[in-house]
Amino acid sequence: MRFDLSPLYRSTVGFDRLSQLFDSVANLEQAPSWPPYNIERTAENAYRITMAVAGFGEADLAIEVKEGVLTVTGRKQDVEANKSQLLFQGIAGRNFERRFQLAEYVEVSGAALENGLLHIDLARIVPEAKRPRRINIVAGAKAAENPQVAVAA
Repeated sequence: MRFDLSPLYRSTVGFDRLSQLFDSVANLEQAPSWPPYNIERTAENAYRITMAVAGFGEADLAIEVKEGVLTVTGRKQDVEANKSQLLFQGIAGRNFERRFQLAEYVEVSGAALENGLLHIDLARIVPEAKRPRRINIVAGAKAAENPQVAVAA
C-alpha cells in the first residue's frame, strides 16, 4: 500500500521523512519475525525493548543508532569446537538484523544481556528549548514600567 502525501508537501516543510516511515510500516508484513521481542513503557519518558537472543553472546551482538533508526544485529561466530552430531535443533542460532524506528528525541540510554534476553533501554529527552514554559502576565502600571516580558520556568 502506498500513501500519496503530495498534498501534505504543499503546505509543510521537513516532513519528507514521514513518507519513509509510512513505507516502512506498510512493509511490516515482509519483515522477519525472529527474534521475538517486547516493547514496554517503563516510565513516562522511558521505554525498554527486550529481545530473546538465546545462544548469542555479547561479542555476537551489535547495537547501532543512525538517523533515528535503532538496528540490532546478531552474527554467530562459526565455531567448530562442538563436533558432535546434532540430532534435533530447536534453538535457532541464525543471524538476524532487526530495525526499530525511533521517535524524535528518543535516545538509547543503555543495553544489557541477561539470561538470553537483550534489554535495550530508551529515554525520551526533550531539549529545554522545546519544553513548555509558563509566561508571567504583568498587569496595568507594572507593564508600563517594565516593557519586557518575564518568563518563569
